[in-house]
Amino acid sequence: MHPVVKLLAQRIALGILLLLAASVLIFGGTQILPGDVAQAILGQQATPVALANLRAQMGLNDPAYIRYFHWLFGAMHGDFGTSLANGSDVATDIAGRLANTLFLAATAAIIAVPTAITLGLISVRYQGRWPDKVISAVTLATVSVPEFLLGYILMFFLAVEYPIAPSVSTIYDSMGFFEKLHAIVLPVMVLVLVVLGHMMRMTRAAILNVMQSAYIETAELKGIRPFLVIFRHAFPNAVSPVVNVVMINLAYLVVGVVVVEVVFVFPGMGQYLVDHVAKRDVPVVQACGLVFAAVYIGLNMLADVISILANPRLRHPK
Repeated sequence: MHPVVKLLAQRIALGILLLLAASVLIFGGTQILPGDVAQAILGQQATPVALANLRAQMGLNDPAYIRYFHWLFGAMHGDFGTSLANGSDVATDIAGRLANTLFLAATAAIIAVPTAITLGLISVRYQGRWPDKVISAVTLATVSVPEFLLGYILMFFLAVEYPIAPSVSTIYDSMGFFEKLHAIVLPVMVLVLVVLGHMMRMTRAAILNVMQSAYIETAELKGIRPFLVIFRHAFPNAVSPVVNVVMINLAYLVVGVVVVEVVFVFPGMGQYLVDHVAKRDVPVVQACGLVFAAVYIGLNMLADVISILANPRLRHPK
């Protein structure tokens, strides 16, 4: 078997095993929560007969492993059950919320990824000089500020003092594309500032590591301009670690938006999860946890695949 095919198969198998392990943890975590689901649905005034009937109807009397496999089998077929809070179909609710979260994350990524790579290239070009120091200082400062604090600072200045964007980022299906973009200006700014520093610094470190190679010195001796040496010779050979850090940050943009969505009341997966955690809506919590785990593991697995395919020593073995 070709080494690339073997490595790809291993990474995909590992990703599937990790997702299964995550599903076990998610299901087990919701099962050990204090309280009784049937009691939470029917209220404290429910009779023992009514509680017993509901437990039997929901399968709560079955062993935990049987309930887990029923839940997992349903999730694999797109059936996440029914919300305990309002009786709606969880999969239908998640579809709309996930689309909103992906829209927010994609908008932030379109801005953050090229900006971070460009700043990384500039920082390497002017290593040790004032552009490098300014870029490093600013990005380090943005990474150090918590998302919620950064969100409230931007909200105060850009929605209250100088109102150029709404403080509440509510979007609807009937809104136009540019109306949605205007509504999410502030949460996108927060997400960009949060991930920009990490991506830039890792890009800078990866390129500087490649700059120590002999062929870079040869290119410099040929009289090629410094920025072209970095962009054409160093950067392509630093793609693998850069792709990994970009994918990790893309996973964060989807999975780690909970705080940002709550701050700006954005109707995405994070806000949906927080609302239903407070209501002890177990099917919704399980579904959101599994979707978040699938996105995170999937993007990291994609990063591994791209890194394998970008490695010329694996593509052309001796």
